[in-house]
Amino acid sequence: MSFAHQPFYCLLNSNKSNMASSMRSLVSDHSRYVESFRRFLNSSTEHQCMQEFLDHKLPGIIARIGDKKSEIKILSIGGGAGEIDLHILSKVQAQYPGVPIRNEVVEPSAEQIAKYREVVAKSANLENIKFAWHKETSSEYKNRIMEKKELQKWDFIHMIQMLYYVKDIPSTLKFFHSLLATNAKILIIVVSGTSGWDKLWKKYGSRLPRDDLCQYITATDLTQMMDELGIKYECHDLPSTMDISDCFIDGNENGVLLWDFLTETCNFNTTAPPDLKAEITKALQEPEFSVKKDGKVLFNNNLSFIVVEA
Repeated sequence: MSFAHQPFYCLLNSNKSNMASSMRSLVSDHSRYVESFRRFLNSSTEHQCMQEFLDHKLPGIIARIGDKKSEIKILSIGGGAGEIDLHILSKVQAQYPGVPIRNEVVEPSAEQIAKYREVVAKSANLENIKFAWHKETSSEYKNRIMEKKELQKWDFIHMIQMLYYVKDIPSTLKFFHSLLATNAKILIIVVSGTSGWDKLWKKYGSRLPRDDLCQYITATDLTQMMDELGIKYECHDLPSTMDISDCFIDGNENGVLLWDFLTETCNFNTTAPPDLKAEITKALQEPEFSVKKDGKVLFNNNLSFIVVEA
């Protein structure tokens, strides 16, 4: 089977022997990963795209999740620092004024949980929401709940940009789908199959360092899995871009960190073989990856919002 036709999640350990030994996964350096991710958010319309979806589409999605319920139970998988979670909670509050909300967060990073707690402490209008945080991965949460044999049902579960870090995605989807209460929904956000990420991973994934913690996955792969599992869903695609202009300015600090994020490689600029860097530099400026507008190079960061029904 040719490389281009393999599902991304099967490529984790492919062609590692062909890789320059000095290249290592960005995930191996936590502080650099966090900083490069921050640069990505600052350079992209990622959060604006999510907020647009939450403002215009979420009210319709959650319209019945709390019907005839004395408490609305929300489960956030990979809630990060909580900014998007609070946006979601504000929409649920608007839909069900005064109804108590229980919001539980599964997040493996203590640093992110601390930031989430800070955001909650500084935010107003959260009086009817009870928060609980679990410092664990989605797999650890799943194993813990399965051992208890008491499956708590949830009215809304969201998994935002986190399925890349799950080893067994089909079993994870099946498990969380089994936790849905009456009228409940799951919201999954991942990169779209039409995004530049899809092309980048297909074309160069085998020549970049991979980490067992992270895998290549797009909405195309997820919807295929859900079709096989017989799970009902709707998929909405929204445009998003990342300004990668700084990547083409030698020595630009922002560009250096964006290179790391794009390739998921720590210090890509100084450790990548020159031929690989030259190839990707040229490719990123091609129409299949980016558009050029007002003197900027805007990478296609399109997102897919998958709504799963109970």
